[in-house]
Amino acid sequence: GLEAKARASTSFFETYIGKSYNEYYHSCAKFTQTFESKDIMELQFINTNYRIVASSYGQLSAKTAATSDITEAIETKQISSFTGENPAKAGVPYLAKAIDIAKKYFSNIKIEVMPLKTEEYAELCHHGLNGVICFQETYHRENYKLYHPRGMKSIFEWRCDGFDRMGQAGVHSIGMGVLIGLEKEWRTDVTMMARHLRYLQKHYWRTKYSINFPRMRPAKNEGFVPNCYMTDRQLAQATFAMRIFDHDVDISYSTREPAFIRENMCTLGVTTMSAESHVNPGGYHTYPQALEQFSVSDERKAFEVARSLEEHGLQPVWKDWDASFDLFGANGKV
Repeated sequence: GLEAKARASTSFFETYIGKSYNEYYHSCAKFTQTFESKDIMELQFINTNYRIVASSYGQLSAKTAATSDITEAIETKQISSFTGENPAKAGVPYLAKAIDIAKKYFSNIKIEVMPLKTEEYAELCHHGLNGVICFQETYHRENYKLYHPRGMKSIFEWRCDGFDRMGQAGVHSIGMGVLIGLEKEWRTDVTMMARHLRYLQKHYWRTKYSINFPRMRPAKNEGFVPNCYMTDRQLAQATFAMRIFDHDVDISYSTREPAFIRENMCTLGVTTMSAESHVNPGGYHTYPQALEQFSVSDERKAFEVARSLEEHGLQPVWKDWDASFDLFGANGKV
């Protein structure tokens, strides 16, 4: 099964792929994008420096691969079985271990992973998880099946009900979003997301919520082309409408948006911005050949974004949660 796939992939690259790194990287990127089993497992290409060159996830979840089985495969140059996206060995326990390590350095830990069970979210919260980001992508049930034909992700209800499971598990912060450009008409999805938000707020009122409007861009190498384009004016309209609909929900603009949009919207409803983020595979690596997923982004340093906010009369808040709050809650103190 898996070993046969690995051997076939190895044989393909040895036989048909050119010698240059640029050819190799582009072939890896294309191979991971068309990997037929990517809905049920992750395919990674790892170089001899233990760096993940390309992943079927579309963006890299870690900048280095460091497990004993991967080390063995690299050092011996022989195929070695490893866990990958196997939930039994590299699922929630793996995430829990990662959170245990991260909480030593960060006060607020959020993850963006596939939908989990209620008890799994609860277990991660016990380890120090603060928030989960999960985009429904589209609320059009039939079209959703077209975009995700196989695997657990193909089950519309499992993904949509995942937000209930987060709330039931006591997740402190839930991030929501629809992919603008997936459907031919974006207003319906935004409206459905607003209704979903209100439902969650009524049932899980202790949880904090955030909203995202990620605008999809044409993919390179003749990849995905959005079914509609949201203009800057329409993005502002959606932001204003959401802020009127809910005065408290966090509205987030990521680095997918250019600097001039974020600068002009920071005083008009937007409450959260990322900085120095990368939206391209290998973006956190040193590879100059990394392929960009999106043609528009805010490439300013974090201190430059903070300085811009101050110039607009705003106070940048880097930290709005502390691990000591979790200790008080665990001891029943207020």
